[in-house]
Amino acid sequence: MNTTNSTIVLERQLLLQLGERLKRLRKAKGLSAVEMAKRVGISRTTLSAVEAGDPGPSIGTYLRVMSVLGVSGELALLAGDAMQAGPPGTAAAQSRRARPTVQVLVSTNDSRHQAQDLQSMALHEEAVRLVRSDPALLQQAQATLERWLGSGHSRSSGLWIEWQDILRQGQWRKILGRTRRAQELRQASPLVTVLPEETRQRVLSEISGLKKGLVLGDAEPSETSS
Repeated sequence: MNTTNSTIVLERQLLLQLGERLKRLRKAKGLSAVEMAKRVGISRTTLSAVEAGDPGPSIGTYLRVMSVLGVSGELALLAGDAMQAGPPGTAAAQSRRARPTVQVLVSTNDSRHQAQDLQSMALHEEAVRLVRSDPALLQQAQATLERWLGSGHSRSSGLWIEWQDILRQGQWRKILGRTRRAQELRQASPLVTVLPEETRQRVLSEISGLKKGLVLGDAEPSETSS
């Protein structure tokens, strides 16, 4: 297991795990998606995005969902000072008790193709970030797509035609979701062809580390002499 700093792959995996947990909690409470969305005050589409770990919904939306499910206290713990030293002059600040050490193991399940799908999403998020900042890269992806379409009939032709609109209109959320269609579109993607090799290798390395398990949190407290 490795201790690591935050990366795009790790951030995505944490959101995926949060979404999956919220979905399990909703089902355990016997709430349908329609009823849950109504209680939270959001659309069913937005709830689906939250349960898919989509980074699009605001943190406030995630918090409202957590509140309805009765787990908002966990975010309150993170936002509070329970894990930090108390204000100067208080009993908490003067306490000799060591601050609690908190560590969390984060990993992805390769047996259910989670790692492969996470890798695909991470690569596409990197590609979207690049084409947004450099129109020439977008034109490069469009040229690649036109070349593929001109090569003749392919089972991917329908997906490539859909990609024409995605690239033209910047419909990035359509390819960054966890729907079956988003997965199919990513498998026939011209967008990742614009990625530099070093970016590809970095994402692959991060995925490899996540498969082994990454430790987040505090380092073990060092011993001090009394």
